[in-house]
Amino acid sequence: MASKRAASAKVGPAGVTPPTQDPSSAAHAPSLAALLSVLDLSADPAAADLFTGRNMGGGRKRVYGGQVLAQAVIAACRTVEPARPMHSLHAYFLRPGVPENPVAYRVERVRDGGSFSTRRVVADQGAGPIFAMMSSFHTAEPGLAHAITMPDAPPPEAVATVPELLARPDVTIPETMRTFYAREAPMDLRYVDIGRFLGAPATTTPATAPAQPSTPALALEGRQRIWLRARTRLPDAPALHQALLAYASDFALVETALLPHGRLIFGGDLQLASLDHGLWFHRPFRVDDWLLYVVDSPVAVGGRGFSRGAFFTADGTIVASVTQELLMRHQSAQREIKN
Repeated sequence: MASKRAASAKVGPAGVTPPTQDPSSAAHAPSLAALLSVLDLSADPAAADLFTGRNMGGGRKRVYGGQVLAQAVIAACRTVEPARPMHSLHAYFLRPGVPENPVAYRVERVRDGGSFSTRRVVADQGAGPIFAMMSSFHTAEPGLAHAITMPDAPPPEAVATVPELLARPDVTIPETMRTFYAREAPMDLRYVDIGRFLGAPATTTPATAPAQPSTPALALEGRQRIWLRARTRLPDAPALHQALLAYASDFALVETALLPHGRLIFGGDLQLASLDHGLWFHRPFRVDDWLLYVVDSPVAVGGRGFSRGAFFTADGTIVASVTQELLMRHQSAQREIKN
């Protein structure tokens, strides 16, 4: 199956169909192979610019937002010449996706100008849209350049792997959280800031309590640094690397907004959901090379949190920026409020 898909991979006006890895490398990274498989969207032969994507397994109650985001990137890129890469996207998560049902992605070719192209993508599972995205593509051109400096961080080789982290005696986390992090992820993740893995989370705060952070067992900033890269070498397909970065960009944004409150995304009394997502691609990059993901959450108010992040190459070059607003609602209030 892998060799058949690799042979059918195309680069051209229709975009790129991401091939799976060869069997020898995929065997060492089944989760990445599964992700590459669901990014291999099916084109509808009877309808132009309509694509269908399958969902990854894993026992989730709803489709992971990063997967939908990555599939939407692939769908949009299929309708633009590869010489004009995506440089930004703005997306809204409208309804939870059902893992058992495939997702249809309809692309609207909003505009093709002299140097910019615009695409709108709507994802649907038959009961109304679950996701909508606007994206822009830009032909490379020279211009003014400046960039912020990457924050200090130890090199990825000096940071513990997830199995090494979970084996530490001072890591005391709920079993649901331990089970989640023990699963193989498509990316090799190295958490530089591990405060949330240490000590028990704060006790929950009733919805009627004053609007102030609960007292965490361990004082945590709303900031973290994570090294990441794909578990195997990938094809030279820029659209695929952008889709995988979009997938990875959804990893840490919700949990970063919870850090100042000593909360975890597992259990507790909060309804958590991504509301919208912005992503800008500044420079070419490879997801199979180490990237430092620096995330912070400057504000949470009114039942919504806000997180932002930046991706840097190992030599300190910023290649992408991300923002996300998320729902952080007490479940007791959920019964009284309709989305």
